[in-house]
Amino acid sequence: MTVQVVILAAGMGTRLARPHPKSLTELDDGRTIMTQQVQNLQAAFGKKLRLSIVVGFKLEMIMEHVPDASYVYNEAFDQTNTSKSLLKALRNSTKGGVLWMNGDVVFDPAMLEYLRPFIKSDQSFVAVDTSSVSDEEVKYTVDVEGHIDQLSKSVKNALGEAVGINYVSSKDKKKLIKRLAGVKDQDYFERGMEKTIEKDAVKYLPVDISDFYAVEVDFADDLARANEQLAAIPVA
Repeated sequence: MTVQVVILAAGMGTRLARPHPKSLTELDDGRTIMTQQVQNLQAAFGKKLRLSIVVGFKLEMIMEHVPDASYVYNEAFDQTNTSKSLLKALRNSTKGGVLWMNGDVVFDPAMLEYLRPFIKSDQSFVAVDTSSVSDEEVKYTVDVEGHIDQLSKSVKNALGEAVGINYVSSKDKKKLIKRLAGVKDQDYFERGMEKTIEKDAVKYLPVDISDFYAVEVDFADDLARANEQLAAIPVA
């Protein structure tokens, strides 16, 4: 079974204050954030991996850095947010579900093995960390059945954080495409997911990956934490 994966890397990453796309930020082990992501994906899925990367800001740098991926261009990268980048990627995808991640997440490669059964069963999910709840991060709550109910930075009484790695099933993908098309240009993709929950009764399972590290690198402190995690679990 082909595993379709999208990396969202069109943004300018201004908060980290780098002259290049944030995904090309170098880690202490010599790799970039994107190289770490791609190597993890290749190790987990091998020849079954169908990788697409959404680019915008300084796209040539990313395309030269990862020449063997497919690319989707968000020409409005400076005017839109991740909702529109994901929309373009899903419209460009082939039949089947799609795993996607933000291009600034440094994560434990073992996490993909943990997520594999959910991907194989074609279950829409959100990877979550229940060990911390930060004001800056996307947070979540669940309904009485245990599925995602709210998903945004403004969630109150949150159960944990979404780590920026998600999956939409083959049966839910068209619904998510429709809702992403309808949200505002500056919305994050989570708003489109919330709309599918509200309007289409889509069920996203919160998959707790707290036993693995996943650091979304927005600030210098995040980068330091990511490097600490990498040092604790060396490259195989």
